[in-house]
Amino acid sequence: MAAAGDPNPASLQQRQHSPKLPPRNGYGVYVYPNSFFRYEGEWKGGKKHGHGKLLFKDGSYYEGEFVDGEITGEGYQHWAWSGNTYSGQFVLGEPQGHGIMKYKAGGHYEGELSQGLREGQGFLEDRDGQVYQGSFHDNKRHGRGQMIFKNGDKYEGDWIRDQRQGHGVLCCADGSAYKGQWHSDVFSGLGSLVHCSGVTYCGMFINGHPAAQAKKIVVLGPDVLEVVQGAPFTLGVQLQQDDGEVAKGESGRVLKISAGVRYVQLPEYSEVSFFKMDEDHMEAPIQTPFGFQCVSYPLSVPTCWGLESGSAVESARADLLLSKRDSEPMLDSGAFHGQGDTLSILPVKRHEPRCPAGCRRVDQGCAEFVDILLGAPPPGMQPFLFLPSTLEKAGDRPKGGQSPPEVLPTAQEPLKVTNRPDGTTAEPSAAAYLGEYVLMVSDVTSPPFLGHRLPTAFKHLRILAKGGTHWPHVPEDHPEALS
Repeated sequence: MAAAGDPNPASLQQRQHSPKLPPRNGYGVYVYPNSFFRYEGEWKGGKKHGHGKLLFKDGSYYEGEFVDGEITGEGYQHWAWSGNTYSGQFVLGEPQGHGIMKYKAGGHYEGELSQGLREGQGFLEDRDGQVYQGSFHDNKRHGRGQMIFKNGDKYEGDWIRDQRQGHGVLCCADGSAYKGQWHSDVFSGLGSLVHCSGVTYCGMFINGHPAAQAKKIVVLGPDVLEVVQGAPFTLGVQLQQDDGEVAKGESGRVLKISAGVRYVQLPEYSEVSFFKMDEDHMEAPIQTPFGFQCVSYPLSVPTCWGLESGSAVESARADLLLSKRDSEPMLDSGAFHGQGDTLSILPVKRHEPRCPAGCRRVDQGCAEFVDILLGAPPPGMQPFLFLPSTLEKAGDRPKGGQSPPEVLPTAQEPLKVTNRPDGTTAEPSAAAYLGEYVLMVSDVTSPPFLGHRLPTAFKHLRILAKGGTHWPHVPEDHPEALS
């Protein structure tokens, strides 16, 4: 047996192969048995405690405070596998509390974290330069927040798991703005949209699109509008949905009215005015839905049309303004230290441009063109009027007993008043000639509302002689447009 006091051979052998124990107190260096960790710093009671640096074999490291052997307190960590770094508060080895995470791929986060994930209030700038300030949950934008996108759009409102959902306001870089409900990152539910063109839509949205959007322009009135020669007239217009309902939720679309005169080849003798076009002024005829073609004809409208301010649109824009100031908003991490301000959405422009000449803005799906007047034929368009001659010359009367036509060139000089067989008189050239015309109402909104313009609407117009007597028009079985 071994002498008293001699160490146990088995115990001695075990101690000889045991790893070196960590320091008890003070400053020391310790390499862990698996050699993956190496610590150098302060110790207390055999545990890492105080300030120190823990190095990992893959090149990662942590430097900062330790409490009872755990990474807890203020510190800095670098992850070699991702290249990310974090500076801030730690609890039990995880970033927790307030800190700054910098990402090797670009961007950074400053704010609250829990178990290494973004949780609570924070500021995030991604690698594309997009910035978000607001609430986070489980590392995602969740709750109330504000974001500036890389294209310049600004959003303030509700988020659910990185998507805009709930209620929010979007101000786009092009001047458009939306206020209302969101779902799955798109407009969905009740909302108000002010487009950069000045068009506003208030109502339901489904999957990012207006549910009751206008799809066509409808000119009100009879199929054929009859107007006395030289008299002004008014034209009512509606924007309608596919089901024929008026698109009352839409305002601000710009509609332009224009006119055309029927372009036909007349029979040898006809009591209808027609126009001979100079080749230099010839244009491609416009096809109408009435079975004939037309060429452009001048239209006179009141000059006051272009003076409308678009107050309805301005009012809609005012409802969408979120900012308490007109300066460009600043969104930075200083807000977390009481040094900055929270995001204030930049307001959209307040003033609407005037309508172009001959245009009207739609108000709640309706527009009205008042005091329209067809003007005199323009240069290059020579009107001729065929009238039965009051002089019957022997041998000149055509078959059937008809009188040969008397051709009255009008050119650009005032046409002398000429008595017609029915007792009426021909009007001077300052007014449009009797005959068939076409009114066209076109959507000229610029830029087009949501990328699309409505198709042009047509109205058949007939100019009648004073006294209500119908001026003969081209019969239905007449040969159609010139080739």
